[in-house]
Amino acid sequence: MGGSRSQVNKPHKTRFASKASRHSHKIDKRSGRPEGSHRAAIKGARNARVQRSKAIRDQKRAALLKEKRTSSGSSSPPRVIVLCGLSSSANVRPLAEDLLTNAAGGDEKLTSSTVASPTYKLRTTVLQAPYGDLVSCMELAKVADLLAFVVSANSLCNNDSSSLIDEFGEQCLSVFRAMGLPSTAVLIRDLPSDTKSRQELKKAVVSFVSPELPEDSKFYPAETKEDLHTFMRLFKEQHLSSPHWRNQRPYVMSDEACIKPGESMGLCTVLVSGYLRTHNLSVNQLVHVSGAGDFQLGQIDVLKDPFPISERKNSDVMDSDDNQIQIVDTFVPDPLNQEPLLVENIPDPLAGEQTWPTEAEMEEAYENNKQRKVVKRKLPRGTSEYQAAWIVDDTDDEGDDSEDDNPDGAGMVIDEKDHSEHDSDSSDVDAASHFTEKFDQETIGGTEIGDDENLTKEQIEAEIKKIKESNADDEEFPDEVDTPLDVPARKRFAKYRGLKSFRTSSWDPKESLPPEYARIFAFDNFTRTQKLVLAKTAELDEGSSKDCARIGSYVMLHVKNVPTDVASKLCDPSRRSPVVVSGLLQHESKISVLHFSIKKHDSYEAPIRSKETLIFNVGFRQFTARPLFSSDNINCNKHKMERFLHHGRFSIASVYAPISFPPASLIVLKNRDGEQPAVAAVGSMKSVDPDQVILKKIVLTGYPQRVSKLKAIVRYMFHNPEDVRWFKASVSPVELWSKHGRRGRIKETVGTHGSMKCLFNTSVQQHDTVCMSLFKRAFPKWPEQLYQI
Repeated sequence: MGGSRSQVNKPHKTRFASKASRHSHKIDKRSGRPEGSHRAAIKGARNARVQRSKAIRDQKRAALLKEKRTSSGSSSPPRVIVLCGLSSSANVRPLAEDLLTNAAGGDEKLTSSTVASPTYKLRTTVLQAPYGDLVSCMELAKVADLLAFVVSANSLCNNDSSSLIDEFGEQCLSVFRAMGLPSTAVLIRDLPSDTKSRQELKKAVVSFVSPELPEDSKFYPAETKEDLHTFMRLFKEQHLSSPHWRNQRPYVMSDEACIKPGESMGLCTVLVSGYLRTHNLSVNQLVHVSGAGDFQLGQIDVLKDPFPISERKNSDVMDSDDNQIQIVDTFVPDPLNQEPLLVENIPDPLAGEQTWPTEAEMEEAYENNKQRKVVKRKLPRGTSEYQAAWIVDDTDDEGDDSEDDNPDGAGMVIDEKDHSEHDSDSSDVDAASHFTEKFDQETIGGTEIGDDENLTKEQIEAEIKKIKESNADDEEFPDEVDTPLDVPARKRFAKYRGLKSFRTSSWDPKESLPPEYARIFAFDNFTRTQKLVLAKTAELDEGSSKDCARIGSYVMLHVKNVPTDVASKLCDPSRRSPVVVSGLLQHESKISVLHFSIKKHDSYEAPIRSKETLIFNVGFRQFTARPLFSSDNINCNKHKMERFLHHGRFSIASVYAPISFPPASLIVLKNRDGEQPAVAAVGSMKSVDPDQVILKKIVLTGYPQRVSKLKAIVRYMFHNPEDVRWFKASVSPVELWSKHGRRGRIKETVGTHGSMKCLFNTSVQQHDTVCMSLFKRAFPKWPEQLYQI
């Protein structure tokens, strides 16, 4: 009951208070000014916010209106519809003819896959994806504005829903999803005429197919003319989306491709005619022909539009009877501003090298080395070989005195003949380099399969079985290798070193680089370079340059200096997909080290080894590469090499390839004899960095022979005592570890068969396994042929 409990009432609010007392709370006591100015400032800031948001909203509305005008206006290129059947029962050809006839608005004979429809005020190109040809389907999906999947309802009438999407259809869907889907739609064929059955079957198709497609996919019946009319009317008003990697670069899908003879032998000029899409194209830019390589442009001709919407049909007939190409404008490259076709850096083999001795000097040195006498010198204990090399004999008599027996405590005797033999040991490392490379190939993934022509069927099956076994061993015992019996470990593993910590230990990225690194390019700051390159592309679109073809114009590209055999394959009439010529951004023709985030495809069961030849599809590019797989370490600047690409996890694939700016999708194909290429892996581009360190790890194992508390005698890790001394006395002694978590080091050699005494931090168990981890830097393989065509 402590404290006063007196009631405190609120003060009485008087009706007759003065104006000063009524407005006292509105005055700022610090400045003495009314708060009205502060409220005005707040109100002004709010107005500024409203104006700023309104300006951003107007900019977005203007950009959307501009995009709509460029995509569906009279000056926009035709919209491309790619029909892809999801099963063998879906017949695409009659549907394509019906769509073109309906868009043309009459029963005229169709001579092209592109029509201009005055009814819909739209130009449309309808292409058919060949069933069973995965590569052609991929090439067509790259240029599709609308990817229309065709399904047949007959399979549902027969109560067989599995045939609605067969194995090839599922493979196409998975590849298209990994590549980046444009706008999608589903066209349903073979529907019954009964209204009730028609609606039920459509609902069944929607419920079965919709989980495989994006949420905004539309389903259309495509049976009658009214159905096709509804589809075309909605297609004209549809906002089309496309993959981001395609929006970064201009490209031309060929309506016609022909060969023009060139001035040089074996080279020609390929003339590609088509509509320019996405961005303006400068005649000074480099271009990439899909599957063929990078080339320069000799000329760009802007032609009269062959499919105008606004012109009358009579004028179209007159123009078609003329059969002459009408050139509206021509752009010729400027030699001073044209980007050079630079693919590889040309290295100087003598750069940084000292004067090489002549053959006579080398022979003389060899003879002098051979005739050297055995000279023994008495040196103080603890003198190293490097220090002994600086000690000069004053007289010849000292060499005679040194022939006496050397007491144990007097010092160290160095046999100079043995020293020269030790020097020859270092040359033996080079002599055994062939064996080392062969052993490296075996540790990467078994053995290399030789020429199929020189192997019998049984030998090929044996090699494949061996690769599968090595893949299984790599999953069960990763990185473990056996020490060879015929080559000393100090020679076989001379390029390897130990690391105290894989995450924190340093590794110089410029150390011991291969000769291929002299041929590639690197960036000081790749992100900044990408921003500058994309800014130049935006300036090219906004400015009125005299050497640019405008987006939506019908152009003829003169791609010069194309090999004749490559051009003949591009212009082959039996080619199932159109020729795609895409403009390259700055630096995209140069080769560097590209890193991709990659995952093995679920449908591919065969093992994929590091440095195996694969086909990479990156955006519009298609090239061969021999990737090196490594783990993706987020918190570490070093990555551990993986001998195989395993299921169920992402890895990093590093390749020598032309530079490409992300984002870019990746589809990896694997060639098969007599069959279509199989989808081996999918992924996306990660970075361009030649300095990324990838370390190959090997683990040498030994087994305790005798254990005494912290000490153990370990055998079978090495096979001679010199190897034990070499790893013990190296610059950074290699740490030992066991599979039960012990840490230790080599103390001394025991016996003559490579056994060694080791000291550990805690007691070792008899059934434990002692391991030694060694690392060396690994690099991808340079491809023999970059492009297949």
